Amino acid sequence: MNKIKVAVIGASGYAGLELVRLLVRHPGCDLAALTSLEYPGIPFSQVFPALAGIVDLSFSPASGSEPEKIAAGAEVVFTAIPHQAAMGIIPRLLAKKGCKVVDLSADFRFREVGLYEKWYQAHTAPELLTEAVYGLPELHREEVRRTRLVANPGCYPTCVILGLAPLAQARLLQPDSVIADCKSGVSGAGRQTLLGLTFCEVNDGFRAYKVLEHRHTPEMEQELSRLAGTPVQVTFTPHLVPMSRGILGTLYASLTEPRAEGELRELYRKFYQGHPFVRLHPPGSLPDTRNVRGANFCDLALRVDEGGRRVIVLSAIDNLAKGAASQAVQNFNLMVGFPETMGLETPPFLP
Repeated sequence: MNKIKVAVIGASGYAGLELVRLLVRHPGCDLAALTSLEYPGIPFSQVFPALAGIVDLSFSPASGSEPEKIAAGAEVVFTAIPHQAAMGIIPRLLAKKGCKVVDLSADFRFREVGLYEKWYQAHTAPELLTEAVYGLPELHREEVRRTRLVANPGCYPTCVILGLAPLAQARLLQPDSVIADCKSGVSGAGRQTLLGLTFCEVNDGFRAYKVLEHRHTPEMEQELSRLAGTPVQVTFTPHLVPMSRGILGTLYASLTEPRAEGELRELYRKFYQGHPFVRLHPPGSLPDTRNVRGANFCDLALRVDEGGRRVIVLSAIDNLAKGAASQAVQNFNLMVGFPETMGLETPPFLP
């Protein structure tokens, strides 16, 4: 097998580190470059001793002419850097003929530039929005195969969209009834030094944040509306829980017509048939974030109230895996023609 040369821009963050962990053992990958603003010139294994003897590269700087150098030496580049920074680099990467990009920021997730600018800031590369593909393979697999720019979804949207997609496509969602009550581990905030993310501020606590103002909300609404064929409104409340990784979404919605739980289970089974990373729990079993840790799975379960009018969907992912890095590798596999599951066969971390 001919290996693909890959690079990770922003390899010292949590998502970047998870990418390196996955790519270094991917049978179709050859790590060509890793960049970091914080650690230029320092060996990767010195910063992350867990990968000593496994990754022997040093961090390259992420500024100046480095993007052009990376594009010249890598066929696929993963950009694991914040929004705004990504849009400044990606056009320079794509200018190199044949270079493909999987972007983990929010910069290319929206189809309308006005929607992005409402929630973030002015966009400096709006011309790329029309060709970027929202990288949720369970919805856009064939588009991902054909593109050179994948916008890897946010962690919360992955959890919520996969949880509700079958209902939206079947026109069973009341479009103004969706409530997404989600809990995430601390790594979802990134690898940064903030008082509110320190051990003493998080341990033994449980709190909501960014109520009615979280930037992942329009992603959920964009994709669910597209599936439903009508605008879908999501009332989204994220919570921070004292664990390192994982997201559990409890999703509530009213149905447009009464349905039995067995009917909806069959709907979900058919919708996700042929999608290896979505697992539907059997009756009586509910998802647990421990059962998806370190893996690319999204675990789903659903319950319907006695009248068949109200549904509750439970959705669990690892925010650093299916919510970021392993989903990026899944997209990479599709973009270069590898089997979709390549390099992602490792089972979840066991308790």
